[in-house]
Amino acid sequence: MTQAASPAPIQSALLKEATGDAILHGYFTRQGGVSNGIYRGLNVGLGSNDEREKVQENRRRVASWFELPVERLATVHQVHSPDVVIVDKDYDGSRPAADAMVTATPGIALGVLAADCGPILFADPDIGVIGAAHAGWKGALTGVLENTIDAMVRLGAKREAIVTCLGPSISQASYEVGPEFVERFVTQDPSYERYFVVSEKPGHAMFDLQALTVDRLRAAGVRAESLGLCTYPDAERFFSYRRTTHNNEPDYGRQISAIAIRET
Repeated sequence: MTQAASPAPIQSALLKEATGDAILHGYFTRQGGVSNGIYRGLNVGLGSNDEREKVQENRRRVASWFELPVERLATVHQVHSPDVVIVDKDYDGSRPAADAMVTATPGIALGVLAADCGPILFADPDIGVIGAAHAGWKGALTGVLENTIDAMVRLGAKREAIVTCLGPSISQASYEVGPEFVERFVTQDPSYERYFVVSEKPGHAMFDLQALTVDRLRAAGVRAESLGLCTYPDAERFFSYRRTTHNNEPDYGRQISAIAIRET
């Protein structure tokens, strides 16, 4: 297996300050993986056409950063839904169709994959409950963020103690959408017009998914920040579905963002 530098994830100042050493988190980039070609680096996408053994090795390296075996890296089969699953000590490696996970169990890393959509990590450091959500436009609009918070509360978290951070995702400058897309949002809430600005292409607009995500988190009663990083222009660090499409490439990799409660 090809050798590579160890993964070096980006971290949230808000999460790190709030959780100290009790909870580990990281927004992983392409750095530190063994995949090649269009998947170069740390591609963890089991749904990609990358070589399976390389994807598994990349996932093992992510788990190792948390000082955990790969069997304790929990991910779901993401389907752009508002659905959340609770992970506990009996986690068996299954990947149910959902877009968020929560746990109060130490020693399990919750990971969400993205390649433009928003990866959001959650923590109540006082109670010891964490969450991870994948929110593209559909998930954000239909409630995956709020559902993740509600699931954490059911595990004992206090809404006012929860801190969250949106990781690398597509920014407004790179997210052009058509008129039917804008209509879908404005029909649900006329105030959502503020997330769109006119683009150079007639009838189209630029959509601010990052702002929508952070605003909905804050409206749900939790502290929230964004790393402010866009996946589209930064091919050295991030995979991007939209960039891949524009470049007529046959497939794309996925980066992972993950969070875990330390075992004591």
